[in-house]
Amino acid sequence: METGLCILLTLLLQQIAQAGGLVDGGHAGCVPGFQVKNYRLVYSGPFQKGQPLLQVGFDDCAGNEDVTFEVSDPDFRVDADLKLVPQRDVESCGPVLLVRGFGTHADDMAQVEVTGLPVPSANTLREVLGLDQKLPYRSKRSLLVPPMIVTENQRAPFPRIIGKVISPEKPVNHIFRLKGPGADQDPKGLFTIDIDTGDVSVSRSLDREAIDSYQLEVSTTDFDGNVIEGPAILVITVIDQNDNRPIFKESRYTGEVLEGSPTGTTVMTMTAFDADDPGTDNAVLRYNIIRQSPDKPSPNMFYIDAERGDIVTVISPALLDRETLPTTTYELEIVAKDMAGSEVGLTGTATATITITDKNDHAPEFTHPLFEARVYEGSRGVVVNLTVDDRDDPATGAWRAIYSIISGDPKRSFEIQTNPDNNEGMLSVVKPLDYETTAFHTLLIRVENEDPLIPDVGYGPSSTATVHVTVEDVNEGPVFFPDPLMVTRMENIPMGSFVASLNATDPDILEMQSIRYAVLSDPAGWLSVNPVRGTVNTSASLDRESPYVQANKYTALFIATDNGTPPATGTGTLIIHLEDYNDNAPFVVPSVAQVCEDASDMNVAVVGGRDKDLPPNAAPFKIELGKQPGLDKTWKVTRLNSTHSQIMLLHSLKKANYQLPLLITDSGVPPLSNSTEVKVQVCICTKTKRYCSSAYSHRTSLVVLLATLLLVLLCL
Repeated sequence: METGLCILLTLLLQQIAQAGGLVDGGHAGCVPGFQVKNYRLVYSGPFQKGQPLLQVGFDDCAGNEDVTFEVSDPDFRVDADLKLVPQRDVESCGPVLLVRGFGTHADDMAQVEVTGLPVPSANTLREVLGLDQKLPYRSKRSLLVPPMIVTENQRAPFPRIIGKVISPEKPVNHIFRLKGPGADQDPKGLFTIDIDTGDVSVSRSLDREAIDSYQLEVSTTDFDGNVIEGPAILVITVIDQNDNRPIFKESRYTGEVLEGSPTGTTVMTMTAFDADDPGTDNAVLRYNIIRQSPDKPSPNMFYIDAERGDIVTVISPALLDRETLPTTTYELEIVAKDMAGSEVGLTGTATATITITDKNDHAPEFTHPLFEARVYEGSRGVVVNLTVDDRDDPATGAWRAIYSIISGDPKRSFEIQTNPDNNEGMLSVVKPLDYETTAFHTLLIRVENEDPLIPDVGYGPSSTATVHVTVEDVNEGPVFFPDPLMVTRMENIPMGSFVASLNATDPDILEMQSIRYAVLSDPAGWLSVNPVRGTVNTSASLDRESPYVQANKYTALFIATDNGTPPATGTGTLIIHLEDYNDNAPFVVPSVAQVCEDASDMNVAVVGGRDKDLPPNAAPFKIELGKQPGLDKTWKVTRLNSTHSQIMLLHSLKKANYQLPLLITDSGVPPLSNSTEVKVQVCICTKTKRYCSSAYSHRTSLVVLLATLLLVLLCL
């Protein structure tokens, strides 16, 4: 067992050396890279900070002007003299240090084997070697399969031996076989095993960020493929190189901070990501601000927490004043560096844009304590624009103004609104002013912000202003009173009758002006007006039944004109309510009725009375037969209600058209009667059609009635 463990340790140390790359043979001329690939460092006690341990040989064949070195253990670095030195006091380290040198002309890796280290416990050794607290898998018999490591991004030549599987008892006729992802499964061909020696080789460069470890199976078989030993698990771990720069999710970040915020206020958080192994310093990031624009009033207005990426304010609240700063937007260039911020760390950058937002710490102030305006009486609209200054942000409620009239407008004749474009107050007249009543108005205006002021700021005297409004006189037109003027008159009154007296007054009471009247609109032409006195008389008969009368009302317009310069006019309305006079005789509807010659029902039709007059000059109507003798032998009229009556035949009539005389009388005082005729068509009727005479109508006279009666008697 002790012999096996010694063999295992020997193999592991050999694989660690091979993971860094083998020493290349000499070449003619300059070969860029490490001139020696393997170095040995003897541990004789804790390494002291800054103490040179050994010197590496590196030549990029171009003077090493831009060469950078990385050491797998961040406690060590390679200085400008190519010496490996500790960056702090180091008690212990791993058995292998990997050193990478890279620049424009070269990129190579060397390894430093550290010997004489204190013997760690078994657990510590397994952790260092990445054995995950397991001894190398040993299958039946004596197959030894130690875990292997390989550094990502290795350069040619390939293949490179990374370790060895041992079978001390393997006969010559047995061979090694390697299976699993990376061997005979995708990604195929990354790893191979020498069938005779058990040497495991990597065939090309690996990327830890793609696959960070491989688990394969190793066995020995005979030439026929029969498994002799194994299978045993082979774990190959890919060692990370710092080959990924920190990346910010966005190239530009935005944040806001309120002006006057206390020092230490967090503005925003910057976060970058590194694809390297999070268990190493390759992915440990540190943040820094490398530029602030503009750099006034201080180049260090903000600070970023190196580990968390929080950007906080450093400037004092008094200086963080949006109104006094040279700009309200600052740009910070943020750098994230891996390797915990060491000099050899890779970097990524992003821009943080910080806006200083406004708070309402300035009250609006009028630009003048007194504003003056002149307005013509009777007009409306804006009379003056009031201007204010406000140092707050125009895009916020801390700048937008609200105006109010606090005195001088008891009749609410004025209104003030805010112009959204320039924040001015637009004072308008909404109710026309009267020069003769008040020629001068004094208004007191107050201005405030939409947003409330901060507690330690208030509105001062400059937040109020006085407005003097002078009303200028104009020649106003005469005004009718009342308007409209309403009167009641009987229709058909004699021409020249008095209707009404118009009354128009001149608002310009300080001027001695005369007024003349004229008709402006008289649709039926029934009226005339005295131009001086304004009396209205009829010039034609008033007819309530005229189409110019609506709902018993007739409307006319009159105009009054003063003798001012220029003359001014006013209009007034006269509405005449016309009372009805019984001047329209009633009439009967319908005027035509039909009845079948052989009808058993002798009811001919229901007729009704109509009258253009109004009650009581209309219904109830009396409808009766005409005065001709003998009508009552053939016809009968029976009253149904106050407006309708029933016409009936007393006996059948032959097919013909008959004119039935009727007399209708209304209820007016005195009543009016109207003699009219209803055309009665006696028709021959079938089930589907009615045959009536249309050309000639018989007049129902005495002779006709007697002849008809005689014919009926003979038929009996």
